[in-house]
Amino acid sequence: MSINRHNFTLTLWEKNIPNYIDIGDKNTEIFRDSLEIYTTIDKPEITVFLPSKKNSTGQAVLIIPGGGYEVVVHGREGYDVAKWLNSFGIAGIVLKYRLPHSKSNIIGHRSPLIDAIRALRTIRFYAKKWGIDEDNIGVMGFSAGGHISAMLGTHFDELIYDTNDAIDNLSARPDFMILIYPVITMIEDFTHSGSKFFLLGQNPGDQLTNYYSCEKNITEKTPSTFIVHSTDDKVVSIENSIAFYKELIKNKIDAEMHIFNHGEHGFSLANGAGRIESWKSLCIEWLRNCKKQK
Repeated sequence: MSINRHNFTLTLWEKNIPNYIDIGDKNTEIFRDSLEIYTTIDKPEITVFLPSKKNSTGQAVLIIPGGGYEVVVHGREGYDVAKWLNSFGIAGIVLKYRLPHSKSNIIGHRSPLIDAIRALRTIRFYAKKWGIDEDNIGVMGFSAGGHISAMLGTHFDELIYDTNDAIDNLSARPDFMILIYPVITMIEDFTHSGSKFFLLGQNPGDQLTNYYSCEKNITEKTPSTFIVHSTDDKVVSIENSIAFYKELIKNKIDAEMHIFNHGEHGFSLANGAGRIESWKSLCIEWLRNCKKQK
């Protein structure tokens, strides 16, 4: 792999992709309402955005875009976010994860978490080469990507696929989590029904429902977490974030949550969107604190 630019794309597995049958599908990108969206991701990959060497803090964030497990909104919740992080000297690595409905999956609901675990390990594997501190790698997720991020923070140490190579021997635990209007639970009271359906199907049963309800799987090993949500989010209820925050505090995990009156769903970087845009400065301040605590 040759690195001669500040951004490049890397396939997570060259061969032996877990939970995968090769049926000849290709990554399919479309533009819907001016959004860059993937409707099919056959082979997962990361796109790495590195800050200049001079400005680098050594911190890195795995960015997981949302899309309700139906699509992946990789532009405004991926690439744009990585470039924003770069402006503060933070590496941003955008994950293109397999969607559960892809026919190339053996078991659909497993692939997004498998891909996130592999992505975190891959960043840690190449950390020195990329100018990243291997003990300061976190995850940031938006909407359904927030669900994958929270799953990564609560299920990182599980053996959910067979070891492929040296990368898979590394820890998949993120050092911190940033969750932006996240889907958290699969419990009917306030789940996002679309995400639940596309991830788990019509009638998943209690075992799968509980496994994918992140608030039920927090332990003392769950990393420090920063959460942002808006009260008027009519797509993913704010109760998702509140439930997760409460359980973090109950388990004595360092957590910070910011609730804004207005912002609705999908505000991303919220450029020019009023007070909610301040989530970015709050987040950067929190990230600098994370670095100081190392």
